Amino acid sequence: MKTLHTTDYIVFLFYFLIVAVYGYWVYNKKKSLTADSKDYFLAEGSLTWWAIGASLIASNISAEQFIGMSGSGFKMGLAIAAYEWMAAITLIIVGVFFIPVYLKNKIYTMPQFLNQRYNSTVSIVMAVFWLLLYVVVNLTSILYLGALAVSSISGINFTFCIYALAVFAIIITLGGMKVIGFTDVIQVFFLILGGLATTYIALNLVSDHFGAEGALKGLGLMYDHAPDHFEMIFSKDNENYLDLPGISVLIGGLWIVNLNYWGCNQYITQRALGADLKTARGGLLFAAGLKLLMPVIVVLPGIAAYILYKEGYFQEEMLQDGGVNPDHAYPVLLNLLPTGLKGLSFAALTAAVVASLAGKANSIATIFSLDVYKKIFNTEASEKKLVNVGKATIIISMFLAILISPHLGIDKKGGFQYIQEYTGFVSPGIFAMFILGFFWKKATSSAAMFATVGGFILSVLFKFLPNMVNLSFLHPFGFAVKNAEGVYEIPFIDRMGFVFIICILAMYIISILENRAGVVPKGLEVDTKMFKVHSGFAVGAILIIGIVAALYLLFW
Repeated sequence: MKTLHTTDYIVFLFYFLIVAVYGYWVYNKKKSLTADSKDYFLAEGSLTWWAIGASLIASNISAEQFIGMSGSGFKMGLAIAAYEWMAAITLIIVGVFFIPVYLKNKIYTMPQFLNQRYNSTVSIVMAVFWLLLYVVVNLTSILYLGALAVSSISGINFTFCIYALAVFAIIITLGGMKVIGFTDVIQVFFLILGGLATTYIALNLVSDHFGAEGALKGLGLMYDHAPDHFEMIFSKDNENYLDLPGISVLIGGLWIVNLNYWGCNQYITQRALGADLKTARGGLLFAAGLKLLMPVIVVLPGIAAYILYKEGYFQEEMLQDGGVNPDHAYPVLLNLLPTGLKGLSFAALTAAVVASLAGKANSIATIFSLDVYKKIFNTEASEKKLVNVGKATIIISMFLAILISPHLGIDKKGGFQYIQEYTGFVSPGIFAMFILGFFWKKATSSAAMFATVGGFILSVLFKFLPNMVNLSFLHPFGFAVKNAEGVYEIPFIDRMGFVFIICILAMYIISILENRAGVVPKGLEVDTKMFKVHSGFAVGAILIIGIVAALYLLFW
């Protein structure tokens, strides 16, 4: 039933009041007397390790996970958890190798890094590129999928939901990174508590249907009735191979997705850039630990919905345009929850959406204010002016997302895959530019520009290559499989791997030629001692890597 009862509204109101009151208290207690822009955008020196870790997860987990990844769980099973479990290891790599470089060189935004390492042209081009990507792909998809989910669960009008989520997020974002960071701790609490409650109920529903008792029994029954949904590595003949191409999730393009997202993304790294190295690393390790838990919250409910659907449950609710829409799986499950618990899960979903919107809007404001407005429009802008420009940017970007999100076909492709594939057009080139910029001092700005523009062009070329060339010769190697039209297509994760390798080689050749012509690139200050970690971090990192390895061995 698509409605919330009075008890559900009371639970949701309780969540809303806690976040609002705590956010207001944080804003007043930690309000900067100088209205410093770095303090506003980065919460410089204010966030603790647990606030950084919670904020990373709250900003990352949103409607595309709850709705999109649960939908992928319904469609393809546990294999989609690769994005979450590989991210846990990626966060450790970022903590060891990336964050020290940023902090040592006093880098606060990604365009600033490009300006400092390459030149202002590369920086400005990428700043505009990121702004477009964040608004057109990320902000819109989070807002649209979030409103769709909230509307389908509560029965509240979709348009009202999209405006209400945007306004809630704007209120939090206008308080700056301090308010976002500390309120995200509460958001993550509700996110995990409500998410686990939904998973528990879903497993119990499976258990009850087959005449057993308990969530653990339900998990075992799910494995018995859909063993194909518990395979982590797909073979070439699996219908979902184009989305998750076998071993590439372990040794191929999925590393580019994760390392670019967690290490070269303003939206994410911003949380750690205002802290000292030990605190930043502690936050990243905490986030890595929470990442291990995410598939339990967002993937298992999707698999449970698949089992129940096969057994005849909610046949009509899963349909859209004459076919099954996997993205309906999570909302359908939430509608089966008892009164009160449904309100808690509703709050968890809302918390995830609002936290992600706030984090993304803050990053948009940071890049526009510090890297576009100050450098192009008003080089003499005061700190107060930059903060005010940032606040205006937050409101404008959210309004733009409201206007364009219904027209992008986000619900047609599948929310999670929509975001992954479209960001994948730029990820390889950006990551190549960053990784060589970090660790190879000979990389030049011309090489970086090639990676930026050339990487995007190559991604588009590889996307449409199957329409021009028969790629069946790649099939034996697993690099091309038939799509729905019977055309051999390169999986987008493999496309990213190919484009990344080409960009690295091209950057190397261009840089060497320019070095010989007398071009002296601007290197960063990098010292191998920066990469040494304290014992607590090392122990935690080994434990997390061991758990991920065990999970893959168990569900290979």
